[in-house]
Amino acid sequence: MPAAQPAEPPTEDLPEDLTRLAALHGVATSYRPSPDRTVPASATAVTLALAALGVDASTPGAVRAALAARETELRERLLPPTVVRWDGGGTPAALAALPSGTRLRVDTEQGEYRDGVEGLAYGVHRLTASAPDGRTAEAHLVVAPARLPAPAARSHGLLVQLYSLLSRRSWGMGDLGDLGELAAWAGRSLGAGFVQVNPLHAAVPGAPTDPSPYRPSSRRFPDPVHLRIEDVPEFAYVTDPERARTLRERAGRLREGVLGKDALIDRDAVWELKREALELLNEVPLGPGRRAAYCDYLAEQGTALEDHATWCALAEVHGSDWHRWPEGLRDPRSADTDRARRELMDRVDFHSRLTWLTDTQLTAAQRTAREAGMPVGIVHDLAVGVHPRGADSWAQQEYFAAGMSVGAPPDAFNSRGQDWGLPPWRPDRLAASGYAPFRGLLRGLFRYAGALRVDHVMGLFRLWWVPEGRPPTEGTYVHHDAEAMLAVLVLEAHRAGAVVIGEDLGTVEPGVREALRERGVLGTSVLWFERDWTGDGRPLPPERWRADCLATATTHDLPSTAARLTGEHVELRDRLGLLTRPLEEERAEAAADTAEWLDVLTRLGLLHGTGGDTGTPAEEAEIQAVHRFLLRTPARMVGLWLPDAVGDRRPQNLPGTWDQYPNWRLPVADAEGRPVTLEDLAVSPRLHALIDVVRDAVRDAARDAVRDGVRRRGGDRDG
Repeated sequence: MPAAQPAEPPTEDLPEDLTRLAALHGVATSYRPSPDRTVPASATAVTLALAALGVDASTPGAVRAALAARETELRERLLPPTVVRWDGGGTPAALAALPSGTRLRVDTEQGEYRDGVEGLAYGVHRLTASAPDGRTAEAHLVVAPARLPAPAARSHGLLVQLYSLLSRRSWGMGDLGDLGELAAWAGRSLGAGFVQVNPLHAAVPGAPTDPSPYRPSSRRFPDPVHLRIEDVPEFAYVTDPERARTLRERAGRLREGVLGKDALIDRDAVWELKREALELLNEVPLGPGRRAAYCDYLAEQGTALEDHATWCALAEVHGSDWHRWPEGLRDPRSADTDRARRELMDRVDFHSRLTWLTDTQLTAAQRTAREAGMPVGIVHDLAVGVHPRGADSWAQQEYFAAGMSVGAPPDAFNSRGQDWGLPPWRPDRLAASGYAPFRGLLRGLFRYAGALRVDHVMGLFRLWWVPEGRPPTEGTYVHHDAEAMLAVLVLEAHRAGAVVIGEDLGTVEPGVREALRERGVLGTSVLWFERDWTGDGRPLPPERWRADCLATATTHDLPSTAARLTGEHVELRDRLGLLTRPLEEERAEAAADTAEWLDVLTRLGLLHGTGGDTGTPAEEAEIQAVHRFLLRTPARMVGLWLPDAVGDRRPQNLPGTWDQYPNWRLPVADAEGRPVTLEDLAVSPRLHALIDVVRDAVRDAARDAVRDGVRRRGGDRDG
């Protein structure tokens, strides 16, 4: 059962019994887009959400029966399916409410048996409660540290969409070899503490592939399209070197098309080449040591990897939409699927091997980052959901709510709401499993992540469910047990020694940011949005920013800093027909917003070095001033959007567009739109000038901190 939520305002549109039934299953009957406004959910949205949770609310009689059954179940049960015990947090409420004399036995994750819950190691254990009246119950017991420690030291780093950063060795898009090179250079030469990349989850195959990294086939396993083929050890021993040479020549033409001929990044063409190369590599036997490592990986990943590889093999035969497969293959546990798996064993092994190869290069990139002196290393990105036709939705379909999609309700920026086309997890079945799918997902990512950015972190608390075939306006929120979701996240991050960053931009339910901060999960603060929204609405002074965050000037979904400063983002949206108000009105508002921020930067003495033959160009100086401001804040992590360092005008993604704009297909480019390679970045005067600004700000902040510390200690002695 989801954790208790704040009482919602009563709604006259819904019958009382339906409202009570919805509350007992975590289905919201209203939501507040702003503190002074409450929007009721429709009876249809609530009824369909309950149906997706296996609750019949189709008639008044069905509602009464379901309500009586739920109330009886909650009244008679001893324990919820999952109980959380925070280190130092005292007795969980669910255990404190047990009848006096109830005996507790714990089967620990470590394979031991314990009486009582005191002194348990961190982990997910099995708890059995035996009451004096003869009732018994079993539950999962999550024992987690009270909070994640803050990063050991403040750091600055680079943010980049990996596919967009090509080197002279890439096969048409940035790859894991490029990531390793970027991390080594940024750590050793720029003093960077981290590199944040887009989700590298496995995509749904088939041309054309959805280019968005936020609609993956699987979040559990990475995509082999990111492999650096030449870095696979078996590449040196291919049996057909002439074919390998031909593939590299084709890859060179693909790369030069992007870098020199204004071609878009073509993920499908890159994958076609790499798949051919990987088929060639698959013919090379693994050496004894490599074979042993591969076998260890297979054993460690178990059924999850076998399911993923089986889906990949079946997709080669039947297409990438498992809903259209022969009926017997739509169930991963059916006899037909088991038979097909045996028949396709070579292909299952091939896809398992590709996943392992990708995992090894991801691990190598993180190791390279740490060896380069980065205290964090690679920050990976966890997408909010998976594609409805992909591997995860097939292999774990019992955990997904059929007929539902994740989205967002209408707001000031989108009056029609949003439907992201991603099936939501069922909170009830997650809880019943002890959050096993979520734990496995996190454990897989933390194998090679120094930190994890959780996209739409508010989804740990609630998600907007949109019934299939209905507009997003006809959805409703469904709550998770946020305490359990957070406990699992904190537990797995603690085990990995990793930082967690929550993307908490936009409308956030009251109490969410506070709960995340309490558990050591950092937030995300973007300069243009940081205003005194509860006061005069003016830009928030740097000293009033929160410390527990990653502070940036922009993100992949927003205009680059250069475009925002010049107003080019408004012109782009106008050309694409995306403006909802007259162009002059949009221009005036954007210009006023920018002018207000530039005034702040000037008053703080951060905007300087412009004009004259030896001065810095105004736009470049303004971008430098923006980053001086970010480093004036107490933010524990400060991110530099890599395209900003070379004056790129183009956003990587323009929300609200599909084929009108080349989302997720643009290389990093300079102010004139010329692609910039990784090698070019390393010698870019503009980038190094910006990094010098960052280093000066970091040095000044460290000096001020030492001076303040000495002053405080002197005051203590004087006292």
